[in-house]
Amino acid sequence: MAQIPWQERPDGSNGVLWRYEKNPIIDRNGIPSSNSIFNSAVVPFGEGYAGVFRCDNKAVQMNIFTGFSKDGWHWDINHEPIIMKAGNTQMIESDYKYDPRVVFIEDRYWITWCNGYHGPTIGIAYTFDFKEFFQCENAFLPFNRNGVLFPLKIDGKYAMLSRPSDNGHTPFGDIYISFSPDMKYWGEHRCVMKVAPFEVSAWQSCKLGAGTVPILTDKGWLIFYHGVINTCNGFRYSIGSAILDKNEPNKVKWRAQPYLLAPSELYEQVGDVPNVVFPCAALHSLEEDKIAIYYGAADTVVALAFGHISEIIEFTKENSL
Repeated sequence: MAQIPWQERPDGSNGVLWRYEKNPIIDRNGIPSSNSIFNSAVVPFGEGYAGVFRCDNKAVQMNIFTGFSKDGWHWDINHEPIIMKAGNTQMIESDYKYDPRVVFIEDRYWITWCNGYHGPTIGIAYTFDFKEFFQCENAFLPFNRNGVLFPLKIDGKYAMLSRPSDNGHTPFGDIYISFSPDMKYWGEHRCVMKVAPFEVSAWQSCKLGAGTVPILTDKGWLIFYHGVINTCNGFRYSIGSAILDKNEPNKVKWRAQPYLLAPSELYEQVGDVPNVVFPCAALHSLEEDKIAIYYGAADTVVALAFGHISEIIEFTKENSL
């Protein structure tokens, strides 16, 4: 595998995360048809990386596309969207696809996304080679968003975080976990994290959503999520961190009161949807104590932020709600 993208902390930076100095790494015109490319997921693949990218076209139709990179910085994104074949179902209807996540479990890569089926729900597909994709049953009834799979089975079952919602620009939402024996039937739904009281941690007082694939550390499952505050200027999305119990991931051990990253750069504050940083993927090395987080900025471009895993864990513990 190639080395994960990395840039040392710049002089004068005191944040737990810091941005790549040449952000964004993918601009809105990354393929000929695109209006915007953002909220996308990447994983190690072969000697480099593969990804599934949200590309809204110039009719603002939402779909997901494959992409490949040798170094994690520079991406070649296919010009046509992914065509699904039938997996564990013949019902592979989809009005739209957006905000994908990707994770390798056992012998294949699983993709989850917000799937349009009489409203937003969680679509699931798998691939072995990022050439053929096999769509499975939707995980849940509408309405739901932000489906993120764990990279390991828990008690022999697949586990997924999600955020039950409504059919519009949801003004509410908490993170739940669900389990499946076969990636077809889902149940044992449990609440994981609810929004924080406004007076305690306002940046995450309106709604929450799981972000990157959970990372198993010696302290538990490290997760990055987005939190939202409803301001007089609309929703503002920031990135937070929490650590879930290793064996009972519906239990939160620590959850940071301050955000890790909030919209402050021009490309995060100005775009199709202003004031958004939205994490969808993270490349990490526990041995090197490094993480590179891919996030969508202003629903328009893809950017990168970096951090040391040990510092993020310590920050989360020391500043826990």
